This record gives sequence, C-alpha cells and structure tokens, in this order.
Amino acid sequence: MGRLIAMAVAALAVVALGLLHTSADHTSCDGPCPPEPTGPGGALVDDRFSFLHRDLGADGGITVRLTSMKGTITYPPPDHDRIVPGLVPWAKAGIIIKDGVRPGSTYAALMVTGSHGVRMQYDYRHDIAGSRDGVPGAGAAPRWLRLTRSGDTVSGHESADGTTWSEVGTVRLPGLPETAQVGLFATSPGDLTLRRTGLGGAKEEVRWTQAGGTFDSVALRGAASGGWTDTGVGERNRSDWEKYHLASGAVERNGTITVTGAGDIGPSGAEDGARPVESALGGLAVALLVILVVAVRFATTGPPAGAPGGGPVTRDRLAAKAAVVGAVTFTTALLALAVVVPAGAAILKDNGIPVVEVSAATGVRVVVGTAVALALASVVALALGSLLRRAWLAIVAAVLLIVVPYVVTSVPLLPDALAQWLLRVTPAAGFATRQTLVEYAQVVAHYAPSTGYFPLPWWAGLAVLCAYAATLLGLALRRLPRGDGARPSSRA
Repeated sequence: MGRLIAMAVAALAVVALGLLHTSADHTSCDGPCPPEPTGPGGALVDDRFSFLHRDLGADGGITVRLTSMKGTITYPPPDHDRIVPGLVPWAKAGIIIKDGVRPGSTYAALMVTGSHGVRMQYDYRHDIAGSRDGVPGAGAAPRWLRLTRSGDTVSGHESADGTTWSEVGTVRLPGLPETAQVGLFATSPGDLTLRRTGLGGAKEEVRWTQAGGTFDSVALRGAASGGWTDTGVGERNRSDWEKYHLASGAVERNGTITVTGAGDIGPSGAEDGARPVESALGGLAVALLVILVVAVRFATTGPPAGAPGGGPVTRDRLAAKAAVVGAVTFTTALLALAVVVPAGAAILKDNGIPVVEVSAATGVRVVVGTAVALALASVVALALGSLLRRAWLAIVAAVLLIVVPYVVTSVPLLPDALAQWLLRVTPAAGFATRQTLVEYAQVVAHYAPSTGYFPLPWWAGLAVLCAYAATLLGLALRRLPRGDGARPSSRA
C-alpha cells in the first residue's frame, strides 16, 4: 500500500510542479504581446528583413549582380557599446520571391551569406547549399543570382560571370498566389556570444548586427511595370544605430541599389523566447527520485519466509518484480504526463507566451517515451537494489547514476562538453525522449543540454537506458537461483 501511495505522490509531483512552473511563467510585455509570426504549417518563425519589391506574375523572375556586401556588429560584450564593421556568418543579402509582405508567408530566396557561401532557403526551415563553403571566393560577392518562377515552382541559379550558370535548387511553394512579390532583400541575425559563468557553464549574449548588399544589373521578367516599394517585413529601425546612424532600408544611387537590414528569415524556437512543450515537465526530477526509491525498496524488502509471497528471492520472482514495477511506473507516469503536457502548453499560451508547436506524433512521443524512460529507470533501480542488497547503497547509486546527471545538465553549471558526455553515457540519456527542440544548421543558437538540447536523438538515448536496464537486470538475475525450491539467496 505504501508503494502505491508513493507512486501516486510521484504522479502528483509531475502534474502539480509542472502546472505550477508553467503558471508562474509570464510574458515580459507591457500588456498583450504581439503575436509571433507563424510559417507554413503553423510553426513559429523569424521573418524580419528589408525588402525592395514589386509585383511578379505567375511566370517570371529576377536576375541581379550582388557587387558587395558589408555589415556592422555591436562589440564587445558585455556592454555592446561599440560598433565595428563585419559580417556574421549567417548575414544574408540577395533576391526573394514571397507571398506578399506578411511575416510568416511562404517564400524562396537566393542569397550570399557572411561565410556560408551562396544558399537557397525557402519556407524558413529549408536550406540548400550553392557554392562550396570554405573555398576562398566561392559564393562571395560579386555574384550573379537568378530566381525564376513557374506557377508554384521556383528555381535558383548562381553565376560568377553572368554567363555560365549553375542551378542551386528547385523548390515548390504550395499556395503561392498568381501575383507574388519579387525583389532584393537584406537581413542579419543576432550574433551569439557565450560568457563563462560558475563552474564552467555559459550565459548567452546576443549582439545586434546589420548587413547590407549592393546590387546592379537588375533585370526582371514577368514583373509589373512601375517603381519599387521599400518595405520592412516585421519591425526595423528600432535600434539606436538605425535611428541615428544607418537606417535599414533601400537606397538607389548611380545605377546601384543598396539594401540594408537586420533580423532573420528562418525557424524560430526557444532561443527566441518561445517555450517548448516539455517546459511543463518541471516536476519530472522529483518524480524520478520517488520512483527510484520505491523500486529499490521493492527489490530489497519483502514478506518473511512462511508468509504469503515470502521465501527466497529467485530469478522468477525478481523478473516478476521487474515487470510489476515497470508496468506500474509506466501506467502512473503515462496518466500524469498525458495531463500535464497539454495542460502546461495551454497555460503558457494563456499567459501570452508562445509555445513551439509540435506535431501530434511528436506530442505522443514525448508523453509515451518519457513514461517508458521512467519505467526503465525504475527497472535499473530495482536491479541495483538486488545487486547491492542494501537499500541505502542502491538508492545512492541510482541517484548518482540517473538523477544527478539529469539535473546538473539541465542548468548552466557544467561545461557543455561534460554535460553532453554525461547525457551520452549515463542512463539519463533516455530522457532525450522529452526533447522537441530541433537543431538547425542555419540558425545560430546555444545547442546545449542547459537550453534543452540533448546530444542524442530520442531513440538513441532510449537505447542507452535500455542497455543499462537489460545489463543490470541480467546481472541481478544471473546471481539468483532458479525456481522456488532453490537455495535462498542472502540479503541484508
């Protein structure tokens, strides 16, 4: 009866602490925050750039030469009180075809970047490499760029001389209207710097940056006649630098056009203030501790000899105990997680905080996978209890093996390399099942356990935990006699 009460306490900890954590998480906006843009499919995106554009029909395109690309960066941290020239690696300037100027609308863009060569990117999450990275001059300005539209299909080509062209990619943009917008753009994401803190952890600081591209030889096909329109997609000219020194926007002079902008076009996530659905799992560590104690006690205590269910511990009895503790943990955890994950996301949204959307399949994986991880952790603890024979020693071992790596890697206390190593080689790797955040090569972020990124994919992390459970349970079973009539095993 006591064990069932303890499991109920674990479930209550998951629900109560998770909902308490999300309820206390409020937006920093004065009043309702403006809605975050969402891209095709409903995912949160960044969409802020300077756009010089005009109407484009169902068939047509644009060809330009990017003659140069320059930028500025605030420097140095922590005060960000000086502006220096320079381009961050994912600064972007080029040409784009987009469904209007609404942030989050479908698009395809061909661009030169600060240090990643020519890229074709579309619908925020997709990135295609053009000229090879790391080759001096490859993909750098001056560079000819061409985007061609045929219905909802857009093709991108690049050239070093305007004569010999190579295809970068061809993509389909479902729903692209008959009249889209085509033109020149520039933007530059914040530059991430990490400041060492505490025992080797890192604190994120983002430096504001700006990029500008100078274009000439602009040729249009299938575009409306008339002039250009200079639009800031999203917000622009809000920093002091833009207000008093160099405003973002487009300037035409002596046959060239310079477009200057700040921001980014790409996927958005936790690094931009949104919360992942696993934010509701704040009570998981407490529940895990209770589960491990219950599992160890289940292995090291039992009815005395002569009582119903008493007698020596055999392989069959330990296997049955493992099945029971795993099944009870899984069922209890599944019920708690099925409540707290959707409820926590709903509370965050009610508090005005954007939540990183996930598919239904991913949501099921978080709930079911985390319940499986807790069940396997309970089997590991039960096996340790059987092997070590003393409850206190087994509890300490289980906590050091599972709880400590899970907790210390979730806060910026350890060097990233050590935190990632712990989540590769300890049973805590199994809790990668809770992760929904996606790492994008074209987005600079602090991809570390302290910010919610596990080093292994969920299935690989779960495989590590399975290996621990199978190995330890196998060792525990091996040292026990077979059958009820066998010689009793010694225990403390």
